[in-house]
Amino acid sequence: MQKKDREILDKEILSEIMKNGKFSTISMCRNDEPYIVTLSYGFDETSNCLYFHSAQKGLKLEYLKENQKVCGTIIEDLGYVKSTCSHKYRSIVFWGDMTIVENLDEKKHAFDTLLKHLEDNPSKLKKRFFKSEESYKNTCLLKLNISLITGKASE
Repeated sequence: MQKKDREILDKEILSEIMKNGKFSTISMCRNDEPYIVTLSYGFDETSNCLYFHSAQKGLKLEYLKENQKVCGTIIEDLGYVKSTCSHKYRSIVFWGDMTIVENLDEKKHAFDTLLKHLEDNPSKLKKRFFKSEESYKNTCLLKLNISLITGKASE
């Protein structure tokens, strides 16, 4: 990191940024061809991973079939400071492997994680969308196991 005074080393702060965020931008690559997508996520602090909901077909899954290594970012925008040409923020960049969740119990856990992270009343939506185990089987969930994370802030 070029500006060491902005580096976030405290794991609690890095975790806080992940807990506060709602969207992550994920970059992928195959055959020297990049692809980037922004997705809502659920953070599982215990497993140090992110869960994402996805369509069952699409470019994202095609890329992941060829290369599971991804890089992502989450930004906490604290606002532009007028008359200073400065912007306050906290951000993280992370690397890891992204895989499709196949196991039914893990799918249930992933959806619980997503809904708890994103919703004020997760049980209401869970009852609405997941009336049977078949509901879980017909959905695609992605898991990003974080292997490395860095943080930076301008506060």
